[in-house]
Amino acid sequence: CGRGPGGCRGGRTDMALRCAASLAAGRQPRGELARLSRRCSAASPGAALGPPRRSPIMLLFFLVAEVEMPEDKPSEHWHSVTLPKVVGSWFSLANQVIKQILKGIKKPFTEVIKANIGDAHAMGQRPITFLRQVVALCTYPNLLDSPSFPEDAKKRARRILQGCGGNSLGSYTASQGINCIREDVASYIERRDGGVPADPDNIYLTTGASDGISAILKILISGGGKSRTGVMIPIPQYPLYSAAISELDAIQVNYYLDEENCWALNVNELRRALNEAKAYCNPKVLCIINPGNPTGQVQNRKCIEDVIHFAWEEKLFLLADEVYQDNVYSEGCQFHSFKKILYEMGPEYYNNVELASFHSTSKGYMGECGYRGGYMEVINLHPEIKGQLVKLLSVRLCPPVSGQAAMDIVVNPPVPGEESYAQFIKEKESVLNNLAKKAKLTEDMFNKIPGVHCNPLQGAMYAFPRIFIPSKAIEEAKAHKMAPDMFYCMKLLEETGICVVPGSGFGQREGTYHFRMTILPPVEKLKILLEKVKDFHIKFLEKYA
Repeated sequence: CGRGPGGCRGGRTDMALRCAASLAAGRQPRGELARLSRRCSAASPGAALGPPRRSPIMLLFFLVAEVEMPEDKPSEHWHSVTLPKVVGSWFSLANQVIKQILKGIKKPFTEVIKANIGDAHAMGQRPITFLRQVVALCTYPNLLDSPSFPEDAKKRARRILQGCGGNSLGSYTASQGINCIREDVASYIERRDGGVPADPDNIYLTTGASDGISAILKILISGGGKSRTGVMIPIPQYPLYSAAISELDAIQVNYYLDEENCWALNVNELRRALNEAKAYCNPKVLCIINPGNPTGQVQNRKCIEDVIHFAWEEKLFLLADEVYQDNVYSEGCQFHSFKKILYEMGPEYYNNVELASFHSTSKGYMGECGYRGGYMEVINLHPEIKGQLVKLLSVRLCPPVSGQAAMDIVVNPPVPGEESYAQFIKEKESVLNNLAKKAKLTEDMFNKIPGVHCNPLQGAMYAFPRIFIPSKAIEEAKAHKMAPDMFYCMKLLEETGICVVPGSGFGQREGTYHFRMTILPPVEKLKILLEKVKDFHIKFLEKYA
């Protein structure tokens, strides 16, 4: 609503969001929001914010999606505030189709397969028994007297409960999280990284990795105009980053992964992006996703060393999104943490490069998305800034305590000699071996389809194949005011019931088209899914040839 520098669309993204939220909740804007909305009404006849003709949710969508940026900001580097396509309107469309099926509306399929999001348990993956046992014991401590639970699970549950106020999972914890769990995270990092020291005081338990990423970005972003903070992110990228950058009114600086080289990260491309961005912002943050989402690559040691050297040289704050660190499948590939490589490069790097690393309960072999457990380790942060980070985290009181307990089991699982070890390692290896099998199956089947190319799925839990879209289909997509890959994915959903995410939701090079699909469905269902995609794509090419 509104126009000009004083209106909520005149660069006032925060005002637009707050105004939209008020209306969506059925409240009239007050205070500054009310003054802005009246100014908007005067500037735009007929736009008065009375009872909306659209539904509140639709009005919220239009207000958010149509936020305008001031003219002095280069449009290609500024982005309106939008919901990530992974879980936003696209997911809603799939749910609409499901409702139609339940109402008896005939479709050329009997179910919708939601292959658009990495939700392992929703796709049928079984929980890790030991993790659920410990969380159950923490949630209902009376079970500690039950002979049905193993002693190693009880031992961990008692330790976690002793760290909670009143020995209850229902109490608040310290804003950084339960102390003993932070100690366990530090011990896990030291084991993972071959003895590289980790300080529990640098560990922050979070509401999934997303919460930590958003918090770090909030304390790093500052300035205005050409001094506004620029955040370098990979393209393709996980849309959390572009959404958070947009919400914080920072500058998104894109660097492109090399699709022709299995989505490798090239420092020359980082340098190009950085140098170009200096003309319109102050690039201060470099985000790396390894293993990659949506692209599934695992960066090698040399690449990580080059990135660290680049960050040291340019004084960039490194964000290492490492939530898929357990998901490495290809022979010859190995996960290397940025923390470990940074330490091994020597004190000149280790004592100077600022680094935040992130992990989560949601991915890996656990797939416990709903617990919202996660942590971040932040090193070389200035003490004053560290104090501000703790203060910022205190605003949300504490992360979910059950999620903290789940995170503890990820970093402190059964070890050889303990009662639960045999079952735990069997379940863990079964999940990871299954994912590796499905990654190879998906890659092979996609590469047999004419007009589809899929790079090796080295890690994570997604395929991001490149698809050829004929010019006639591109023209029809334009006629419907849709991106070509969105048009393709819409047709795929309508004709097969398969829900994937258009590549445009993650970013891609101009003139290329992709979609992201999770490899999480059970093997037999995945085979059916891939055959359906194959049949659809061949018919699509024939129709628009």
